[in-house]
Amino acid sequence: MAEILAAVEVFGMDNLMLAHATSSYPCKLNELNLKMITTLRTIFPEMPIGYSGHETGLAPSYAAVALGAAFVERHITLDRAMWGTDQAASVEVSGFAKLVDNIRDIELSLGDGIKNYTIVNFHPEKIKKSKLGDANFGKHFRLFFQIWI
Repeated sequence: MAEILAAVEVFGMDNLMLAHATSSYPCKLNELNLKMITTLRTIFPEMPIGYSGHETGLAPSYAAVALGAAFVERHITLDRAMWGTDQAASVEVSGFAKLVDNIRDIELSLGDGIKNYTIVNFHPEKIKKSKLGDANFGKHFRLFFQIWI
């Protein structure tokens, strides 16, 4: 963290963006430490904080966006099986298109954080025909659901 603070001091805050990244190619999931994005956003609230992904798969990039990453950087390749030091952590063209589409869906889904109520296709007559359920899947996960009949 001291290196990051020193770099920001040298370069200043104007026109600077920070990206959380690891130096492993590909990086193991348990080494990504995506919560660092939240830490950086807290320390530098006026600066865009992003994520530079070096892992295989797309899920961590989606999680980074959900944690507030303002941008995502991923390496792109024509074929992940090609020779190279970072091919395994790169995203093929079709995967990149999927990444962008899903990030846009996540951004839209996150909303503004203000609770509001929208009635869409609400049918009061169906309230009498619903069943409530409760399923316990262990110590840390419990699902409550309502089935409309």
